[in-house]
Amino acid sequence: MYLKILKHTVCISCLLILVTCIATAQNQGINIATRHPEKKALQRNEVDAKRAGVNINGDDALPRSREFKRIDSSYYVGWLLEGAYKYNHAADYLGFKNAITPLERSLKLLERDYKTALSTRTANVLDYIPIYKLHIDYAINAQYLMNCYSNTEQPEKVMELMRRILHWNFQRDYLDPYIYLAWTVHRNRFYTHDKYAFLKNSIKENEALAQRYLDSSLIKINRGKALNKTIFKPGYESLDVINAYPYKAMLYSYSFNIDSAQHFYDLLRAAPLFPHNNYATFRSICGDFRTAEKEYKKAITEEVWEKHLKEWAYYSSILNIYKGAPKTGIADMDDMIKASGSTPGFGWYNIALARCYLYDGNKDEANKYIDKAANFKELHIGTTLGQSHYDFSVQLLKLLEKEQALQAKFFEHRNWWYNPDALLDIASLKSEKFLQQFLIINQFAQNPERDLVIYKLFSTESTVSWDEIWSLISDFSTPYFLKKFQTELQQDKRKYIHKYFEYFVAKLLIKQGKYNQAEQHLDNILQATTTDMEYEKLFIARVYLAQATCAAQNKNTAKLNDCLYRTFLLYPQLIPYSGLAANINLNCSGTIDKPIIDALKEYNINWLTKPTPNSVTANLIFSNTVKGKSIQYNVQDQNGNYIVKPQHINYKKPEEITSVLAYRLFNCGTKAPQPAQPKDQKPTKH
Repeated sequence: MYLKILKHTVCISCLLILVTCIATAQNQGINIATRHPEKKALQRNEVDAKRAGVNINGDDALPRSREFKRIDSSYYVGWLLEGAYKYNHAADYLGFKNAITPLERSLKLLERDYKTALSTRTANVLDYIPIYKLHIDYAINAQYLMNCYSNTEQPEKVMELMRRILHWNFQRDYLDPYIYLAWTVHRNRFYTHDKYAFLKNSIKENEALAQRYLDSSLIKINRGKALNKTIFKPGYESLDVINAYPYKAMLYSYSFNIDSAQHFYDLLRAAPLFPHNNYATFRSICGDFRTAEKEYKKAITEEVWEKHLKEWAYYSSILNIYKGAPKTGIADMDDMIKASGSTPGFGWYNIALARCYLYDGNKDEANKYIDKAANFKELHIGTTLGQSHYDFSVQLLKLLEKEQALQAKFFEHRNWWYNPDALLDIASLKSEKFLQQFLIINQFAQNPERDLVIYKLFSTESTVSWDEIWSLISDFSTPYFLKKFQTELQQDKRKYIHKYFEYFVAKLLIKQGKYNQAEQHLDNILQATTTDMEYEKLFIARVYLAQATCAAQNKNTAKLNDCLYRTFLLYPQLIPYSGLAANINLNCSGTIDKPIIDALKEYNINWLTKPTPNSVTANLIFSNTVKGKSIQYNVQDQNGNYIVKPQHINYKKPEEITSVLAYRLFNCGTKAPQPAQPKDQKPTKH
């Protein structure tokens, strides 16, 4: 996921075919360039002269490639331009597959005709200049081919290509094969030797192998200094060495070696291009969401030409949910979907959009986008995120949607136990939720990454929020998870994440009925100085809801009402799905439509006739219009600040809008600004 392939990456063709062709040519003493040396020299000089004004990544690459192949189809240049054009215009599996053929042929011709130049190592600058262009073309050719193999899920060919590059032993690698050996191992780390021969048999062993490849890269660069010092400017090697640092940071971040990861990111500050996207994700797993958001915004300008998932957009939508701003996430993901169309990333953006709708309390819209994501064939390119991450994210959102649908029944039917239809729906939804939960747990039990990616709550390879993880584990093996998170609470060294493990411990204690113990942990969380109230509204709102649950069980009505009021100020969309009834003072005026008022009283809300210290006020203004009827509504806190800004609903029949109105009083599905936060709580910066 997390670390994107840098702009200049590289690869090789199918090794079995290449070896056969090259060996045959060598055995027969054939060199195309020497069959008709004078004619070939003239043709290739003509191609080289015309190529001087051609941008290999431009739109004229394809017509020029045809022209060059007409002049000399045995010269690699025409095939390279064709492959580059097809690669740059590929946006799906078939597109990248079509680019492989000309790129493989180009590389084959390059190796056949210029093997002496490719294998030359020299300290003489006059000898190096003529072969420099060929080394660069080889790197470009291999880069595009490697990306095509990777984007069509052919990691074994990627590894073969990288080892082919190592065979030439270039004195300076414009494409560093060791880096992409490491990248490919990390990208497939959860598989074993049985699936891919280049892997070891555990994640730990694979990550160690990837680290060794990166170390080999640094060693090779150091060894090449003696030969290259007469050709390149002093200090050239620092630019080559720094190419391995993002991958070092990636591997250390994945293994939660925070200090080492930060060290390499600090070194990268001197790099020409700082990996803002990767650093943002790293800061996010450290709980520094404020810095993460800033870095994601900087990442917007990175690789804007690439047609793949923009991780900064996907993860920024999760940060918006943490900030209590799911509506902002909805708007942003709508824009991304419109901009990207059905290119790679479309499925991920639909997942993100569905998640934002769920946290905005709009399960119907969320379900629509969950289905779109489930039915889309995503292409995972330029990212370590794969199909298993994608499927897990979709299935977990389906679980959240079923949980919301179940809780909605309790909210919409205050006396649900007297309602046969509601009882039937509740029984059906409980069954669906359990089956979905059981499906995910069974699949996830086979995932070797669950301890590093899911149970750590924040991970570089996680594609879901910490809140979703609770939905996954909440109904299974409470003693097991309690022990696990108590251990994490003691051992995890991320100071901003510590409180999240404490929250999970508290929630699991609630599951066991140990409310007083749970309250102690929840009180500790609220007293913590590591909370950023602007960026952790979801977390604090969840803590208040957990406290409200404990207060309800302990018959502490005052604390229950206080916690629900604070939740209303931070994240009102959560309350209808909490099973708890908030205090709302109902203030009606105008031509009151009594059937609507009567219907609203069936919802799980404590309706009041006058304000109390822990209640909000809902103002409803009824009126008749030319086209029908209208209700203007808003919700205010104790100080008169708007939690839900003034809006209106037009209707003809009361039953058409009662449910919509009930949810909108909790800011669900509205276009309201963010809720105000309690006056006694001030944002704390990390």
